Amino acid sequence: MSRSPVRDFVVGLFVLAGLGAIAYLSMNVGNFSFRKDGGLVLFASFDETGGLKARAPVVIAGVKVGQVTSITLDQNARARVDLDLDKNLKIPTDTSASIVTSGILGDRYISLQLGGESEMLKPGEEISFTESAVILERLIGKLIHNTDTAPAKTENP
Repeated sequence: MSRSPVRDFVVGLFVLAGLGAIAYLSMNVGNFSFRKDGGLVLFASFDETGGLKARAPVVIAGVKVGQVTSITLDQNARARVDLDLDKNLKIPTDTSASIVTSGILGDRYISLQLGGESEMLKPGEEISFTESAVILERLIGKLIHNTDTAPAKTENP
């Protein structure tokens, strides 16, 4: 069987296309991007992040508008979350940020509920209205341990 340069070239292109597809899917699954879409950096402080991770999405009305860039502790031992949002967004000063879960046991993300103020947040400012994550284990523990097990009172005749 003789070697065919055309066949070798086609096989090489096929292999390169496969490697390119694997690289694209890897970056897409990891939310990696070469372009910088953000520009509006805001901060929010939470008492409990509940497993929120860096690169978690930030959404408004179910539409992804940015991502979490980092989570650190502030001087009051609260979680300080840095948000990198689309630079074209206009975020009112009375906007609230909540850490929510996609599904029952899904990943955590930040949901922004826009307020009605006419004044807008500027880059580097903090979202003052926040709602921490609800920890399902703590909620179940409170339900189990705070049930009323005292016997019912009876009146003496």
